[in-house]
Amino acid sequence: MTNINNFFNLVAEDLQLGKVLENPVQVTGGFMHRMFKVVTEQGSYIIKLLNPNIMKRSTAMDNYKIADDIEEILRQNNIPAVYALEFKNRKMQELNGQYYYVFEWYDGKSLKDGEIKSIHCRKIGKVLAKIHNIDLKNEPFEQNEMHINWQKYIELAKDMNSPIYDYIKDYADLFNDSMEKGNEAIKKLPPVKAICHNDMDSKNVLWLGDEFKLIDLECLGYSNPYLELFELALCWSGYESCNIDFNLFNTFIKSYFDNSNLDTNVDWEALYYCNNGRLGWLEYNIKRGLMIECDTEEEQHLGISEVKETVEHIIYYDKVKDEILKIYKIY
Repeated sequence: MTNINNFFNLVAEDLQLGKVLENPVQVTGGFMHRMFKVVTEQGSYIIKLLNPNIMKRSTAMDNYKIADDIEEILRQNNIPAVYALEFKNRKMQELNGQYYYVFEWYDGKSLKDGEIKSIHCRKIGKVLAKIHNIDLKNEPFEQNEMHINWQKYIELAKDMNSPIYDYIKDYADLFNDSMEKGNEAIKKLPPVKAICHNDMDSKNVLWLGDEFKLIDLECLGYSNPYLELFELALCWSGYESCNIDFNLFNTFIKSYFDNSNLDTNVDWEALYYCNNGRLGWLEYNIKRGLMIECDTEEEQHLGISEVKETVEHIIYYDKVKDEILKIYKIY
C-alpha cells in the first residue's frame, strides 16, 4: 500500500489539494477501474485510477474526450450527477503514466436488487428520458457486428486448465445464436440517436434518502435510446440477480414514456435481441481470466468471477424471453 499512498501524496501536491490527512481507502465499485477515497486538507475526494490495459486501446483517449464533453452538456441541463473536477483546464489527469479522475466525495450508496422499489424505477426512468430528450437526432444507429470465436476460447480455457472452461464449454451454441440474432436485429432499430449514459445500472446511481446522483459518466456517448431504455428497465427490475420483477419492469418503462419524446411504436423483439452487450462483456472477462488482457492476479480472479456471473445472466435472459416480450405488448 506504500506505493499507492505515495502516489496520492504526489496527486494532492500536483493538484494543490492540500496534505493527505488519512491513508487512502479503496472503495467498492467499478469492475474495470480502481477507486479510492482520499481525505486532504481541502476536503474528501474519490480518485478513480483508470485501468492501464483499457488506456492502451487506440480508441480510449478519444472516447474519454467525447464523454468529458458530453458530461458538460448534462451539467448544463441539471442532470443530477457526480461530475469530474477540472484541474489545469481538463478533467482527465495523468501522473507517472497513470490516468485518473478526481471527484468530490458524495456520501450516497447504490441499491441492490432487493432494495429497489417502484419509486426508484420511476425516478430513474424519468431522468433517463430527460437525458435522451436533450439532443435527439434522427440518424441511424450504427454498431459494428459482433463476431466472436467462442470455440477458440473454450479450447484455450481447456488447454490452460482454467475454471472458465467449465463455465462456457456447454454454451457455444447459445452464445452464437444470440450473437447472430443480435447482428440482424440491430438493423431493425428506429433511426434515432441520443445522449446515453451507457452504464446506468443500479451500481452507478448513488442514493441519499430520496435524492440520487449518477456516477461513472466516462461511458457517455450517442447511442440508440430505445436500446438503453430496454437494458436499464431490465437491470432496475432484477435482471442482475436473475429474478426480474415485472411490476418494476413495467413501472420503469411507463415512467420513461410519460417523460419521453420518443414514439412507443417499436419492434420490441428486435430490442430483445439487440440487448446482447453481455457477450462483449463476457469476451472481455474471458480474456482477463485467461491473462490475455490482464497483468495482475487480482484482475484475473475478477475476470473469472465475472465470466461465471455473466454466463448465468445470458442463460437466464434466454429463458425469460417470452415473459419479457409479453410485458411489451401493452405499449
